Amino acid sequence: MQRKSIFDAVRNMLGRGFRASEVIQLDAAIDRALDRHDIGDGSNSSPAIISDEGIALVQRFEGCAKVRRDGLVEAYPDPGSGGDPWTIGWGATGHGIARGTVWTQEQCDTRLAADLASYSQEVARALDGAPTTQGEFDALVSFHYNTGAIARATLTKYHRAGRKSAAAAEFARWNRAAGRILPGLVNRRKAEAALYSQG
Repeated sequence: MQRKSIFDAVRNMLGRGFRASEVIQLDAAIDRALDRHDIGDGSNSSPAIISDEGIALVQRFEGCAKVRRDGLVEAYPDPGSGGDPWTIGWGATGHGIARGTVWTQEQCDTRLAADLASYSQEVARALDGAPTTQGEFDALVSFHYNTGAIARATLTKYHRAGRKSAAAAEFARWNRAAGRILPGLVNRRKAEAALYSQG
């Protein structure tokens, strides 16, 4: 079964493009139907996808920067290094993104949805069935989206052990880029810790 054909069919039925949250939900539903992994299959009550509140948190701190007068979005250098990795849209990096890369807003939104679906799956796997509220899960996906560190972070180990206060305190340690403390990262970690703690 080709996932793209399912997305195309649903898009045609709706008569419009997808919202980021819809892409994530549809992607997770396809995974559950195909039984491709053991998260979100009803075996526990922990969430397997980021919620709209979590998406809003990611969008708030990533921003969709460098929108030009023509409405296209342009890649920009990493704020920590002043160069690589180049970033575009809602914090997208990687292959094909460099100085001079330009995307439409729809490309930015589609990439965000795909990335958040992937990061949600990685967070769910890293948590290994540990009881998790939606707020905790959203905060951890935002953290992982920004750092890529969910599998190795001490905060993940604390969360799995049920040491939620210790896990919440760990967010603040991830406030550096290229060896420098960045105010934006300080603020993001505070917001993630607050969302995590509210459950």
